[in-house]
Amino acid sequence: MTDTSVDRANRFRAEAASGGLPSEEVEEWIRGALPAVYVAEGGEGPLVARIGGDPLLPHGVPKPSDPFVASVDLAVLPPDATGLPLPADGHLLLFSGVDVHSVGGRVSDAVLYVPAGTPTAPDPLAHTRREPYRPRALRTVWHQPSARMPESFALDRWGDFPEDEQFELADELGDAWARGGGHRPPWSLQIGGHPVSPQNDPVHYARGPGETGPAGQDGAAPGEGFGDWTLLATWRCGDDVTELDSGVAHWVIRRRDLAARRFDRVHRYIEMA
Repeated sequence: MTDTSVDRANRFRAEAASGGLPSEEVEEWIRGALPAVYVAEGGEGPLVARIGGDPLLPHGVPKPSDPFVASVDLAVLPPDATGLPLPADGHLLLFSGVDVHSVGGRVSDAVLYVPAGTPTAPDPLAHTRREPYRPRALRTVWHQPSARMPESFALDRWGDFPEDEQFELADELGDAWARGGGHRPPWSLQIGGHPVSPQNDPVHYARGPGETGPAGQDGAAPGEGFGDWTLLATWRCGDDVTELDSGVAHWVIRRRDLAARRFDRVHRYIEMA
């Protein structure tokens, strides 16, 4: 942990203790926190990511199925700030439509990795279903621990059917975490960490019943990789998408696939409040 993370954890412990929360669950909450990067507009630093407009695509790459969302300059991200086995440089391109009626799942071209030095050109024809999203430059960066949503904590901690008291305890832990400084900063794009979702945890959704069954389309053996799923990125659509009320798009991947640069195995989920 960094000094800042240790300080945040200690403030959380103090908040939880003042509320009489059990120390065993407090420590479990801290152990489950993951590093994350939050990016927003404003600031005078280097360009970390840009949202909207036309994507810079390598020559000969097939047209993406969905509109371009964002391009992240991986070389500008603070080292190890996401805890993910991301490439050290190059750009990560994210694509998504706004159809919340789709169940979500694997989308082979929802993420494209463009290695550093690859020749690219703007592709105004990459938008297949709508006008480009509003162009924005993201230069403000926060990196801090990201805690699980209370419901996700309860399910991970106590199984598929936690008791009401356990859900209530998870909510109280979440409140104490926020009071101790663990709330998320203002952000448009999140890289790594735990998801924040208005409805269902996309990481839990990705590791659903098929994850423990026979080998499926992702080539996983029975029961393989249940705990390997992780959040790659989340986009808060905001006013950029008038079709959604407080919409978010999540990109989720197995860590082993991320390390192997198998971005064709990404799962994507779209939600709104």
